[in-house]
Amino acid sequence: MAKARTNFICQNCGAIAPRWQGKCEACNEWNSLVEEAPTAGIGAAGARGAKKGRIFALEGLSGESKPAPRLLSGIAELDRVTGGGFVPGSVLLIGGEPGIGKSTLLIQACASMARRGQRVVYISGEEAAAQVRLRAERLGLGDAPVELAAETAVEDIIATLSAGRTPALVVIDSIQTMWTETADSTPGTVTQVRGAAQALIRFAKLSGACVILVGHVTKDGQIAGPRVVEHMVDAVASFEGDGSHHFRILRNVKNRFGPTDEIGVFEMTGAGLSEVANPSALFLAGRDGSAPGAAVFAGMEGTRPVLVEIQALVAPSALGTPRRAVVGWDPSRLSMLVAVLEAHGRVKLGQHDIYLNVAGGMKISEPAADLAAAAALVSSLTGAVLPSDMVFFGEVGLSGAVRPVPHANLRLKEAKKLGFSRAVAPQGPNDKAEAGASTRAIRHIGEAIADIAALGRSGPAREPVRSPQSRVDA
Repeated sequence: MAKARTNFICQNCGAIAPRWQGKCEACNEWNSLVEEAPTAGIGAAGARGAKKGRIFALEGLSGESKPAPRLLSGIAELDRVTGGGFVPGSVLLIGGEPGIGKSTLLIQACASMARRGQRVVYISGEEAAAQVRLRAERLGLGDAPVELAAETAVEDIIATLSAGRTPALVVIDSIQTMWTETADSTPGTVTQVRGAAQALIRFAKLSGACVILVGHVTKDGQIAGPRVVEHMVDAVASFEGDGSHHFRILRNVKNRFGPTDEIGVFEMTGAGLSEVANPSALFLAGRDGSAPGAAVFAGMEGTRPVLVEIQALVAPSALGTPRRAVVGWDPSRLSMLVAVLEAHGRVKLGQHDIYLNVAGGMKISEPAADLAAAAALVSSLTGAVLPSDMVFFGEVGLSGAVRPVPHANLRLKEAKKLGFSRAVAPQGPNDKAEAGASTRAIRHIGEAIADIAALGRSGPAREPVRSPQSRVDA
């Protein structure tokens, strides 16, 4: 009798290896290969006796199409991230670090929908029902008619949900604790996570219920398990935040029914997560407008303009290789910006330590923050204090040219609403002067450096930190 063949599957990336080895060749992760029995599928022995497929009808692109209906959660920031509410039959994956507030936000959304007469089911695979009930009572949601259960068997969960009225919302907390009988492996492995997710997705599509899956994250902040689960679901959201800050950011990474890169801002309070209607005012709270090295950046997060403060500290280095520390921004982009300032702006930063921070714990990924970061670096080097009513945005190219960025009018309107009357930005082809704050249009990074150097000579500034090798030629 032939020996049953087994595979070794990486629990980090899902790669399959024929034998065990200490390091996965696909993702270079150590001790991540686990032996699992192969499941039946295309090309497997169990698929030889499978029945022939059925013929189904094909349709054309032309035809009547209706917009997908939405189920409002009752939390405006959550509805913004999902594109206007939950779509029936869709599956949403939410990831975040432990203790960030995923379960708190979902139990609040469940209670809000249940109080409006909709059937909501909360399945917990990590906590007992008494623990979830205790959290709900602490948040003042104990009277909400949410159906609660502590279960991990996917087949039992689907059979229970199929009985009675179809639920409007089902929360699975978390997908890594679920297991299905179709996979012969322990819960949390790649095979179990993929099989359990597929069964729940099939239930959502057939019944029309919206399913939310909670996922664990790795030390790098990525959702644990195979990346194929992120491709299977309709939307992926990441819960960001820091324990030292009292606000949380729900960022939309993927959404088949709405725009991506939307964010929802929440504040952690004693009564749970509360919405922040004006996140720009929150990020700029406590700003010291009289200190050099601080520039306000008018950014865009999805369709929402957000103003944040970029702080920079440039100090002479006593090390052979100066330090470059970045929080909230791309370190590679900082290295590129420093090279552009030295080559095209004649700003000598090679012998200085550079520390760059986005205040409030916000993470910026768009290139429009180049001009604000450059202004903060030059301001810290020269000691010139930037005007407190001025914002910056613009992409800096390798030639030193400042390129236009999209949604300039929305950025200017948000700046004007918060009391900023001046802006330094590139002149775009469709920008209008009446859109918001008065704009100082620049084409090259040298123009911005000259303006900042003029501020240092004319206005009040602190004594700059200089060394024999550092100078700014405006």
